[in-house]
This record gives sequence, C-alpha cells and structure tokens, in this order.
Amino acid sequence: MSEATKTNAVRGVAFLERYCSGRTLDVGAGSDPVVPHAECFDRAHGDAERVLDYLTPESYDCVHSSHCLEHMRDPRAALRDWWALVKPGGVLVVVVPHEDLYEQGAWPSFFNSDHKATFRLGPPARPWSPVSHDLEAMARDLSDGEILAAEVQDHGYDYRWMGHGLRPSSRRYARRLWYLRILLHRFMSRFGAVPPPVTRIVDWIFFKAGMPLDQTLHGALAQIQVVMRKRELAAP
Repeated sequence: MSEATKTNAVRGVAFLERYCSGRTLDVGAGSDPVVPHAECFDRAHGDAERVLDYLTPESYDCVHSSHCLEHMRDPRAALRDWWALVKPGGVLVVVVPHEDLYEQGAWPSFFNSDHKATFRLGPPARPWSPVSHDLEAMARDLSDGEILAAEVQDHGYDYRWMGHGLRPSSRRYARRLWYLRILLHRFMSRFGAVPPPVTRIVDWIFFKAGMPLDQTLHGALAQIQVVMRKRELAAP
C-alpha cells in the first residue's frame, strides 16, 4: 500500500474534505496522490527543491507532501518554497518518517539509501542522527503561519520490534540477514501467498538475530505529520 493511501486511512474523509478540497498540489506523490483531483509534482515535472522555478507562488489552497522532504538536500529551503505556493488562508500538510520509529538509530538509513535528512518533534530522545531536524520548529519558522497540528502517527507500530542503531560491523551483518530474509520470502512465495502470521514469525526470528525491521512494509505508520495554515491578508 502506498504512503498517502495508508495515511488517509487514518486521517479519514473529514480531514481530506477540510484541507484538500480546493486546488491541491501533491509534491512527490508518485502514483498515489492524496486526493484524486490533486496536481502531482514529481521528478518528471522538475526539481522539488526549486518548485518556484516551475509554479506560481500563492496559487494553491493546499500543498501536500508525504515522504518527500527527507530526500531533499536542503529540507529547510525546500519547505520554505513549498510554503510560498500556499495561498493566504490555505494549508501546508507535510508527512515525513519519524527518525526513531523508521530509521531506528541507524544512519545512513538502513532502509532507504536516498534519505538525506531525519525528523523528530521537539528535542531528540537520544541524539544519534547527524542530519536531524525538528519538523515542528521548521514549521514555526515559516512566515505568516500557524500550526494546526503536529503529531506522531504510529498506528500499527509495535515498539517491541524497534531497533536501536547499528555499528558499521553489525550493519554488514544485518544487511546479510536482510538479503537472506528476502530470499527466504521469495522461496516461500513460490508455494503460494505467505500468510501474515508466517511472515511475522519469520521477521521476529530475523529481528532477534540482529536485523532491523521496516514495519511500514506491513502497514504500520512510523511518521510525523504537521499541518500549517497561512494567515489571510488583513482587510485594508
């Protein structure tokens, strides 16, 4: 299941009707836009870190982005440019992986080698990421805005399965386990669909052997969502 679809199942229809009913831009949507009428801006359309080279400022009622900001070389600058596209009275909705729940203390990212930044809400519980950003603080720094929501979304996440970092030597060992787990799953799939309980048991065995688990592959959320509204212009 794609990220926006997974998140929308938690948000509900009321959220989408409230924030994404007008002209909506979805940055990094891929093939899974937040709402069917959203305009998608992806790699085929240009550089998401330079959206103002392609799009007109203050032209969208909603700018949405799910699991894209962590791929930006300068996430603060990218967020400012995305914010510039929002009309007065409009909203910016940003979803990113939670650094502790997704990356689990391992950097570079064990699960996605293209991640260039990690995100948290507030001070880090235990500092470990050299590229950590407080997403709520970043949103607070945007001009003429108010934060409507800043929350951790961990629906379906089992904290008992959360890893706590990898040393370089253990990373190589964990990577071998990861490939072995993939091969085993492919082998089992040759005999039909693998029942979820069997997959959970296999994952638990590999986790106990030292392999981090990406719980989002099984439908869990491990992310942060921030919703910002841009203040409307004062009447003359």
